[in-house]
Parts: sequence; C-alpha cells; structure tokens
Amino acid sequence: MSRHPASVLLSLLTLALLSGCDLTPATDPPAPAPGPVTPAPTTPAPTTLADRTVPLAQAASATLDVPFSGTWSAVSVPAWLRLSQQAGSGNVAFTVTADRALATPLAADQQTLSAPMTLSWSSGTGSAARSGTVTWTVTAAQYSLTGRVTAPAQAQGNDIGTAAPPARTETASLAAAGASGVIVRYRAAAGTLSAQTQVQQVQTQLQAVTRQATRSLTSAGITGQAIRPLSSRSVAVQVNDVPAALAALRADPSVESVTPDVILRAQATAAPLTPTDQYAPLQWAYPLTGYGAVWRDMEGGAYSRAVTVAVIDTGIRFDHPDLKGQLWRPGEGAMDLITETSNGDGDGPDTDPTDPAVTGRSTGSHGTHVTGIIAARWGLNDASCAMCSLTGVVGATRNANVKVLPIRVIDATGNATESDVAVAIRYAAGLPVSVNGVMTRTPHAAQVINLSLGGATSAANAQEMCSAVQEATAAGSLVVAAAGNGYGTLPYYPAACPGAVAVASVTLSGGSAPTRSAFSNAYPQVQLAAPGGADPYTQGTFNGGTLNGQAFPDMILSTSWDYQKNEPNYELEVGTSQASPQVAALAALLLSKGITTDAAGTLARLNATATDLGVAGRDDQFGYGLINAAAALNAPAVSSGHGLSLQDARGQTFQPALDALGRFQAWLGDGTYRAVAGEDLNGNGIYGESGERRDERTFTLSATQPSVDLGDLQAR
Repeated sequence: MSRHPASVLLSLLTLALLSGCDLTPATDPPAPAPGPVTPAPTTPAPTTLADRTVPLAQAASATLDVPFSGTWSAVSVPAWLRLSQQAGSGNVAFTVTADRALATPLAADQQTLSAPMTLSWSSGTGSAARSGTVTWTVTAAQYSLTGRVTAPAQAQGNDIGTAAPPARTETASLAAAGASGVIVRYRAAAGTLSAQTQVQQVQTQLQAVTRQATRSLTSAGITGQAIRPLSSRSVAVQVNDVPAALAALRADPSVESVTPDVILRAQATAAPLTPTDQYAPLQWAYPLTGYGAVWRDMEGGAYSRAVTVAVIDTGIRFDHPDLKGQLWRPGEGAMDLITETSNGDGDGPDTDPTDPAVTGRSTGSHGTHVTGIIAARWGLNDASCAMCSLTGVVGATRNANVKVLPIRVIDATGNATESDVAVAIRYAAGLPVSVNGVMTRTPHAAQVINLSLGGATSAANAQEMCSAVQEATAAGSLVVAAAGNGYGTLPYYPAACPGAVAVASVTLSGGSAPTRSAFSNAYPQVQLAAPGGADPYTQGTFNGGTLNGQAFPDMILSTSWDYQKNEPNYELEVGTSQASPQVAALAALLLSKGITTDAAGTLARLNATATDLGVAGRDDQFGYGLINAAAALNAPAVSSGHGLSLQDARGQTFQPALDALGRFQAWLGDGTYRAVAGEDLNGNGIYGESGERRDERTFTLSATQPSVDLGDLQAR
C-alpha cells in the first residue's frame, strides 16, 4: 500500500535514531532555530480510471491499490474470480482471488486463463462531473501436469500357454480346454513319389499318410471316427478318448509327436445390448452406469428370483402401455394412502393409486416417471392413442422378475404429509397398518422401497418417518430416498433418516467422469449417486442425442401422462427423484440374480462396487460414488478400451487429450487431484472402475508446486 511522503520520512527518521551508535549523549542537542515549515509536495489522485491488465502469474491472489478520487464499483466479475471489496470511494483497493478450476476448460488445454472485469466509476461534481467504465483483464498462469497412459502389453494367440502346476494332470487340462481329438505327426512321409504333377504329388502324399494313420490307430486299438490329412506327415483324428489315444500313439516309434486337437474360441468381448425402443437412444443414464453389459447378461435368464420394488409417490397410470404387466394392481397390494379427501381423486385411502386428473393440471405424473425408470417395458406396446410411440422407452430391470408396487401419498398438487409417508413406508415393507380403521398389509412386501420425495424438515419433525424407515429396515426392506434438490447442504428427510440410503444426482460432464448436478444436496448422510440430469437452468447437452432435430438436453426421459390430452406420453425430468429409482432398480436386480439375498448385503454390494468420484473415499457430494450396474452384477465385459480420468477433490472433471503414445499435458488450477488410468470393460467411458484394472495417482498443484510429472500410469 502506498504511503504519504510525510509518513515515509517519519519512518526513515525513526530508523536512523534507533540505529545510531551514540546512545548516551552527555547533553541534549540544541533546539533548532524557529523558522517557516514548507510542506512536502503532494500529487493529486487521478479523477479517471483506465483499462489495465492484472497479472496474477502463478499466485492465488493479488492486492491492488490504484489511486483514484471518486467512487467505483465492480459491475461484472467472472465467476472464477472473487473480490474482497465490490465498491468504494477513493483509491480502488481490493484483493482479487482466483479459483482457476472454475475456468479450466474440460480439455485442460489453456496455459493461461484470461477474463475481463468491468468497473464503473464517477468523480467530481457539477460541471466537473465525469463517469465511465473500464475493463481490467485478469490473467492467471496455470499449473502443469504431464504423464503417459500405457496399457499392458497384450497379444492374442492360442499356441502360447502357461505350464500347468505339477499336480494338474493332462486329463484335467484337456477337460478344462476341451479337445475334439488328436493331431499325429509322423517322422517321415509315407509312400514314394514318381513323375507326377505337383497337385498329384500332394494328393498321393495325403492318401499315404491317411493309410499310415489308419494302421497306427488299428494297431493301437483305437477307433478313429474320422481321419483328415493335414500335410504329407500329419493327420487330425477324431476320437472319443483323447487321453488314451495320446498314450497309445506316443508309444508308436513311427510317430514324431501327438498332441490334443484343442478347441479354440473367439476372444472378442461380448457386444453390449442396445434396446430398439424408439426413445431408448436418448436414455443416456443406462449406458453411463454399465447397463449395456447388464442387459447382455440377462440373455442367460439368471434374473429369475421375484423382487418387488415399492414406489411411494404420486401414484401411477395403470393405463400407460409401457407399464403393462410391470405393476402390482388394485387387489394385488397397490394402495392409495392419502387421508385428505381433497387430494385429486375425491376420496380417501383405497386400493386404487391412480394418479388422477384435476382441472387445469399441466404437469405429468411424477410417480409414473419414477416407475418407468425402474420397469418400463421393452419392445412393442399396445398403442392406446393414435400418436403414441409403439415402443417408447426402456426400464433398467428389462425382463428380470421385478414388479413395482405403486403406493400413492403425494396428491395432485404435489404435496404429501409426513404421517401418510410414514404409513406408506410401513405398508410397503409388509407391516400391518390401519387403513380406514381396518388393519391391512400388502400381499407383496417390497424388498426395495423407493422414496423420490422429501423436504428440508428437521430430524425432530421427521421422527415418525425415520421410525418407519427403521421398522421397514428391520423387516428386511432396503429404503432408498432422494437426497434433495435444494442447491445446498441441508439434509432432506426421509433421505437423511438413519437406515435410509440417500441418493445424490450426477450428470454428464463431457469427460470420462460425471459431475455432481448443481441442485443435488450434499450432506453427511449421502450414500450413493446416480444419474439425475443437468441443472434445468443450464441444461447440458453432452449426451450427443437429438430429438426432432434439436440437441437433446442431459435430462432423464421416462414414462408419464399428458393430462391435457388424457393420454400416455414420455417426459423429461431432472432431480434426485430420478437418481433414486436407479439405485432402487439396481438393488432389485442384485436380489433377482441372487448376487445378494438381503438388504444389508445389497447395500454393501452397491457401496463396494460404486465408482468413487471427487475426493478419494466417501464424501458428502457423491457418498461412496456412482452406482456401477455392470460391476455390481458381475456382467460380462463388453469393451476393452483404456483411457484417463482426471478429477479434482470437488468432483470437477477434466479430460486432457492423449497423443498416439498415450502422453498428455494438462494445464490446471491449484488443488488436489486424482488421476486414474484404467480399462473400460462395460463400455460406459469411465476408466478404472470396480473390477477394471487401474493405476491411480493423487497429486497437488499450487504456486509452490506448479508442475507435476506422473510418469507412466499403467492399468495392471
């Protein structure tokens, strides 16, 4: 900060007196003679401001003190810059601090960041009044990260093997590998050749070696089902007892070698299964979580155990063609538990949880949307309107033995009471509840309960709901709930109840790892994350799809209802409401396949196979990470690519380019980062997830450590 000339002089004089050698003068010095004092000249502060550049270099911040006589204010400041003071009078004095990560592009390819701030100013009064705006451009040097991604050396071949351990017999090896017979090679070609053409010579040699093989097999007591000559000295013989044929022929002195005719198999990975439904290509959340591999795995029919998922929501449209056969219906356990009669259908609790039409209703059916994410049918529908899609969308559970139990607690205006929700949780878990004064229980208790609802109430006010969650958990149900769309850190209930699984929302980033949706609440009870879509006010378009010629936003497409036309439709929604049913669906599939058998084991499996995002380990934004359906369900590999995933501790994703040798250079801001080089076996574009080989490095960049070289990162 600049000083006035008089104050500078005072400091210098004081320093001179303190550092003098003569500390004990005998007498005081004589007083100076009186006389006039002439003040030091001063320079008036400027009355205008000019454009300038503010270079931060590699520092986190810089302090400015620009002389000025007037008033000023910062009217436009880039989001990655923070000012300690936004306005003032006199000198323009503030500290500007840079959060470089907010301005670092996805490709991390800008060595220097640059952005303008706009300041307005005014000075003087009357005829001397002046005003204007100036641009101060802030520049900030980025920090450097270098390295190389290398995949393990790989080759495909069937004639290279690993020696079997001594205890492993040849018979066991053959059983494991499979062999259709033996290949016999003789020490010399059979028969003699005369003046023949080349074709005739080959034919004669093959006939001779066939006769020789027949004699060898007959003398050894082996019946060959078929003998096929391979060359002038070798034949392939089909036999039933391969070990016996090997032993007998090895004893023949004319045989140079005899080996099993091993059965070889194609080494390509399985192809991911892609749905053919009309709008399935726009359902980007399923590929992101590995469902291409899971749906291929379902071809084997292993998902046969019956599982019920309760959807406690606005109710359902039983007449939506994409949900036909996927629901427990009235009389089978479906229930409307709203006690208030002015709830849209005009009556109290009953066995019909249809989401009703009300005058002027323009929103779709939230419960129908949530249900479709879990269980929308595949393939042809029974069209119920002239313009309806014949195939529509798909649900996660495909043809697994999973059904949805719809329970209505949210009225036609979008409201629910905690008391109704508490009753619904108990009912869904198979516990007896009082409905219209009669004790009732569902015939189809839910192993998984989905709650795409909640609010920022207190733990004390949510006590009844939390008690219901604990009772449902004790009864064997896994309770999954939306973490909330509050753009903050307040816990939402019932998601924050002990025993509930709070689910946060992620969306696409354009890179190899998703990022947290801006609206998704972050708090200690968050346990898992799933795709819920982009902030509706920004609507990212990273999924690459188009709808009616327009870029398709990163939102979740599922079944719904058009109340204006009174017909089924499909609707885009975003929120933790859309993330929660994806966790519920995966939990149901774990139970249906028999990977897990109870709620505790299912949750443990979900957590253990989740893709860790953001800071290493569990965190408030993502919990244990993004659900990974392919890893959780042991689905077959459908990809074999390798790549790099780079994130900072806040979960922001960057994707530096790799050259032909796998080398990269990224320009990043200060912070702690995780770089993961790995393989992608489920085709979702995320590298080094659970069950995939990986090499992870954690590093920090700062002004004191402006460059880091990670060397070679190899998935191993």
